[in-house]
Parts: sequence; C-alpha cells; structure tokens
Amino acid sequence: MSLIRWEPFGDVDTLFSQLMPGSFARLAPAGNGRKLDWSPSADISETDKEYVIRAELPAVKKEDVQVTYDEGVITIKGERKQQKDEKNEKFHRVESFYGSFERNFSLPENANADAIRCESKDGILTVHIPKTESVKQKPKQITVQ
Repeated sequence: MSLIRWEPFGDVDTLFSQLMPGSFARLAPAGNGRKLDWSPSADISETDKEYVIRAELPAVKKEDVQVTYDEGVITIKGERKQQKDEKNEKFHRVESFYGSFERNFSLPENANADAIRCESKDGILTVHIPKTESVKQKPKQITVQ
C-alpha cells in the first residue's frame, strides 16, 4: 500500500482552474506529482476594421514569443525564463511564474489571415487581425411554387 500526500486545497485549485480558464496560474498534473503551470491572461476586443488580442507577457522577451495562424486558430506560445540568481541574494518568497506557455484563440470566418500583425510593448503582446470586407447581399423575394 502506498501513501498519497493529502493536499487540502488541491480540489479547490482544480475547481478554480476549471471555472476561470484564463487565470494566470494553475496547478497541472506532472508525472507523480503536481507542478505549477502558467498561462498569460488575454483580452480580446473588436473594432469595425479588426479584432485585437492583447496578451500580458511581463518579463518575456519578444524573441521568446511565437505567434502562428493555422486553420482558423491563432496560437501564442513562448517561454518566460527565470533570471540568474545572485550568489549573495537570498530569496524569502518567489511568486513569479516561469516556464513555457501556450494560448489558442479561434478566429471568425471574416478574419484576414494574410494581414495579421503583432507588436510587443511594455509587457503586452498585441495581435491585430484585420477583418475582410463582407459583401452585404440585398434582400431578395423568393416565390413559393
């Protein structure tokens, strides 16, 4: 018989992760234990001309971020690397999250994939997805036979 370590708040963390899928950090299964996994929060907005995704990526270099588009899905993935520790520095608490992340966003049919552009400034990655011109059809009377 093997002993299993009891984590009294483990179920609460799992429930919170399911209710708040865009939360910044979550516990994820990793082998025989659990590790802290993180996912950047993102805001999605729309104007008359484009869709905009703003992902919070503090302390992530733009060289460490990859944005791809494939079959109607934008994927933002990358890695936040932990800074080298100073030999004379002693940490009492670390609340920052490090490691790889990936977020996927489905796009509507009127997204112009050929004109997507990204910019990174002040820890915010902004993805601009222009809309295609949709042809509005005039109402047409159809006779019943």
